[in-house]
Amino acid sequence: MKIKRICRLFLPLVFGSVVGFIISSSIDYKTLNKPPFSPPSIVFPIIWTILYLVMGVAYYLYMKHNSNYSITSLHYTQLAVNLLWPIVFFMFKLYLLSLVIISLLGLLVYFLMVYYKEECRISSYLIVPYLLWVMFAIYLNAGIYLLN
Repeated sequence: MKIKRICRLFLPLVFGSVVGFIISSSIDYKTLNKPPFSPPSIVFPIIWTILYLVMGVAYYLYMKHNSNYSITSLHYTQLAVNLLWPIVFFMFKLYLLSLVIISLLGLLVYFLMVYYKEECRISSYLIVPYLLWVMFAIYLNAGIYLLN
């Protein structure tokens, strides 16, 4: 039972770290033409580490008091889409497809936040920074698509 709880907490961070390692040699963010307000590259691993941890905490808190498995499907679906995006963006340089993927991620995170709100408000509130960051990432991805 404790292993299941630990997985709920840290699985997003572990998967995010694995994908980060896989794509690390393909990241060319510094050489891309970027839209205004683009942060320096050092910001991304810091923000994503925090967001993956918060994502795990939100899911953990929700599942601690509920066992709605439609939430589980939605949580892991958005995580899979989240992990797909940097592969498509950085490894394959398919900026338009990655824009579609990250837009889908934004919708999934929004729905996750709405579903969390029905049963566990704190989980819903924890997801807000994630949603805001994904919305900013949509802007960055669109700008990079248009400028490169």
